[in-house]
Amino acid sequence: MSFIPRHTQAEMEGALSTGSTLLNLACTDHPQRGFIPGGYYYLVGDSISGKTWLSLTCFAEACRNPRFDNYRLIFDDVEGGALMDIERFFGKRVAERMEPPEVRNKTPIYSDTVESFYAHIHAALEGEQPFIYVLDSQDALSSLASLEKFRKQLDALSKGTELTGSYGDGKAKYHSEHLRHVISGLRRTGSILIIIGQTRDNLGMGFETKTRSGGRALRFYAHLEIWTSVAGKIKRMIRGQERTLGIWCAAEVKKNRLTGKIGKDRIVQIPIYYEHGIDDVGSCVQFLIDQKHWVKAEGKRGIAAPEFDFEGTPEMLIRHIEEQGLEPKLQEITAQVWHQIDEECRVQRKPRYQ
Repeated sequence: MSFIPRHTQAEMEGALSTGSTLLNLACTDHPQRGFIPGGYYYLVGDSISGKTWLSLTCFAEACRNPRFDNYRLIFDDVEGGALMDIERFFGKRVAERMEPPEVRNKTPIYSDTVESFYAHIHAALEGEQPFIYVLDSQDALSSLASLEKFRKQLDALSKGTELTGSYGDGKAKYHSEHLRHVISGLRRTGSILIIIGQTRDNLGMGFETKTRSGGRALRFYAHLEIWTSVAGKIKRMIRGQERTLGIWCAAEVKKNRLTGKIGKDRIVQIPIYYEHGIDDVGSCVQFLIDQKHWVKAEGKRGIAAPEFDFEGTPEMLIRHIEEQGLEPKLQEITAQVWHQIDEECRVQRKPRYQ
């Protein structure tokens, strides 16, 4: 079965990989394309579910792709939480190219309010270079309205009085008023904006157990909205004790303007190791096992992978693929199975409109 992309050839060739073959497929139906330039992407997730890892991996993929050689890599570290060794996990080029949104007197300046974030990204849009901008995170931003309210509350408390009024911080309204202008600038410059958000428990009515802050505009203008959660921990017995080596990140595409496809078949599981990062080979191997493409070798331990003329445990197969440089072939097989499943799920009906 041949796969026909829903975007122009130029758009697909210019897209940025997420660093995960399965997440790329969930986003664009293409194993090597995730985020198309000129778009805004919203990444919402639970704490410690891999949001920052995924966004910084996009920087690493940009450094591997000549298409993005002229791009600025702007990391707006509002939370101050990305303390990992950038060069070790994402490469020397990322460490050299990654920059804050502003520098004053050789000091990096990060956004602290929603107003300063929009000032920073508008300054980048007026620059001479396109960029990939990661905001980590929207939830850590305050607002001038919130700061003014806080000062009034402190003043009221010092006088022994109470301050009444709205509890809103004004961020949702500010996003609604300004994000649409950013979208046109991204399209004009071919830049990419990734906004990270934090999930919250939904204490109100409804079927959704989780929600997020920031207002409706964050979802409305997004080309993709991806929600991440911890599907489980990766554990291994070492010296007689069970050790946690990483997590299984479940990434669900909840909104998709690139393919229009959402739902349970757009949930992928990505292993992220604390000492390695995203294990793309491992995720593809596990996907092919889970989808019954590779099955247990008859009379032997492990699985049979005939495309690689291999029989053995999944871990042995992963090492074989990495040692032999067979990652492109694994990507191709993964994409073929993905599209076969997609075709089998298709409703066979006569088209109403031709």
